[in-house]
Amino acid sequence: MSVLQRPMTAREWGLLALLSLLWGGSFLFIGVAVRELPPLTFVALRVGLAAAVLWASVPLLGVSPPRDGKAAAALLVLGFGNNALPFSLIAWGQTHLPSGLASILNAATPLFSVIAAHFLTREEKLSGMKLVGAVAGLAGVAALLGPSLLIGASVDAWAELAVLAASLSYALAAIFARRVTRLGLKPIDVAAGQATAATLLLAPLALAFDRPWTLPWPSAATIGSVLAIAVFSTALAYVVYYRILAGAGATNVLLVTLLVPATSVALGALFLSERLMARQFLGYGFIALGLAFIDGRLPRAVMRKLTGPGASPADSRLPTRENPR
Repeated sequence: MSVLQRPMTAREWGLLALLSLLWGGSFLFIGVAVRELPPLTFVALRVGLAAAVLWASVPLLGVSPPRDGKAAAALLVLGFGNNALPFSLIAWGQTHLPSGLASILNAATPLFSVIAAHFLTREEKLSGMKLVGAVAGLAGVAALLGPSLLIGASVDAWAELAVLAASLSYALAAIFARRVTRLGLKPIDVAAGQATAATLLLAPLALAFDRPWTLPWPSAATIGSVLAIAVFSTALAYVVYYRILAGAGATNVLLVTLLVPATSVALGALFLSERLMARQFLGYGFIALGLAFIDGRLPRAVMRKLTGPGASPADSRLPTRENPR
């Protein structure tokens, strides 16, 4: 059985739960920190501290700097598309949105990934099941955005669009990242390199626009949130993510996308007294359904149940990673 489709071990499920807590917690930490820090300053601190932690872990993780200009340029692109731009958009969006809603909107990333991959790659075209998933997921996005857009160009509508734009940025960066693997960089090298590149991009902007030395000294809660999101939700999360990816495969690690919003909504309700509306949960339901079809395992299991052991050989043509059509 392929590593992409094999059942996960108890240890891998534990790592997946840990990753959902780390990434779900990031929305909580953002929600706390942006009450006192401008988004650019906050994100520059996040990536800068995360890069410092990753490079300080060289003896343990074996991080290596890029060996040539081509690798350095690729890391710069990734640092922009996978860190600097989406982190900044989400941080600004959360100055107006609950952390749980931001995490639900961010769950659209795999939907954008399969749609973008259909147009930008030769090998990852939309199968029937992925198309159903994409339509269901986009219906969920419409349920989330529709009322805000009908009201007009409100601040909340722009904030929701900013978080969705961050999801699109993640999706495009993920497609580009596949080319980076051909440059001989280990996953941990990519993590440290893109965090470093994002720091180099954001630090001058934060200094120029926010003038952080003029800001009031932040509270203990804000300082703790910055440290937590940098060390745990960024640096440690990268290590855990790539550990799951290496062991359980890309299809299994996709499951974290379903878990992160649930974790974030629970943390937001517990620590920030946030409450989401029924339509926002409905939107997440459609997005989760879409992700289930994109992943493929649950629909195939249901189909096997319905058809029974006497199913025709045609059932084997259900789309999988190995058999996309």
